[in-house]
Amino acid sequence: MNPFEKIFNYQIISKLDDSGTFMVTSHERSWLKTMLSDVAAEHAFTPETLSKLRSMLETDPLLRMEERLVQKARSKVVHVYHPLLRQLRRSIMSHNQITLSFLAKDGNLNASQSGIPYKLEYSMVKREWYLLWFHLSRRKLLTTRLNKIVDVQDMELPPSQHEQLQASIRRLIDRRAMKVAIEVVRQYNEELSRILYAFSCFDKKVQYDAETHIYTVHLTFPGEEQEYVLSKLRFLGKRVRIAESDYLKSRMLNTANMALERYGQSDP
Repeated sequence: MNPFEKIFNYQIISKLDDSGTFMVTSHERSWLKTMLSDVAAEHAFTPETLSKLRSMLETDPLLRMEERLVQKARSKVVHVYHPLLRQLRRSIMSHNQITLSFLAKDGNLNASQSGIPYKLEYSMVKREWYLLWFHLSRRKLLTTRLNKIVDVQDMELPPSQHEQLQASIRRLIDRRAMKVAIEVVRQYNEELSRILYAFSCFDKKVQYDAETHIYTVHLTFPGEEQEYVLSKLRFLGKRVRIAESDYLKSRMLNTANMALERYGQSDP
C-alpha cells in the first residue's frame, strides 16, 4: 500500500478546502515563479497581485525547463486565457451593470446592450469562454462568446436593484439547468478522485452512504453541455451508474444497444 495514498483522500481534501488550506509543493512554486516571469503574466494579473505573488516566491528557484523539454513542431494552439476574463470577473464580483457591444451570428453589431453579468463559463467541447448575462430590456438570459464581444463598459448598480435581478436570474438558471445523480460502483470507490476530475468544470455535490459505502455525485450543468457529460459517462464506463435522470439513462441505453448490435450480440 502506498503510504501517501490517504493524502489524496477525498474527505481529507474536502476538509482542507473548508478550512481554506491549500497544499502546494516546492515544484509547483518553482513552476509558478517561472510562469510569472512570462510577458503574459502582466495581462493576467493586476500589478498589485503580480507583485505580491513574486515577492512570496522570491526565495524559490526557477524551473529549468530547458534541461528537460525539447519543443517540437505543433498544431495551432487554442489559448484558454482571454483578455476580457479579468474585466468581466471584476464586474461580476463588484455586482455592476455592463453595457455590451457584440457581434451576432449574422455578423451584425449589437451595440450598447445593457445587462447584468452573471457567470463566466468555459465550454469543454468548443474550447471557448462564454459570458452568461441577463439582458435588461429583453428580460432573458443570453450566452455570448467572449471572442464576439467588441466592447464592455461598467456601470454602478444600486444594491437593492442588484438583489432583485439576481433572484430573477437564479429562477431562469434553474429552468435551463439539468441535474443528474451518478453513483460510483462500490468496487471503484478508490477512483473517486478520477471520476470527480472528469466533471471538474461543473457544480457538484458528493454524498456518501456509510451503510452501503456508495458515493453519489449530484451534478448540475447547462443543458447545452449534456453531450459532453454523456461523453464522460461513456468514458468512465462500468465505474459509474446513472441513478437519476431518465433522459440520460435512455441515451446511455441507446449507446449500449448500438454497441451490442455492431458486434452481433442480442439485447441482454
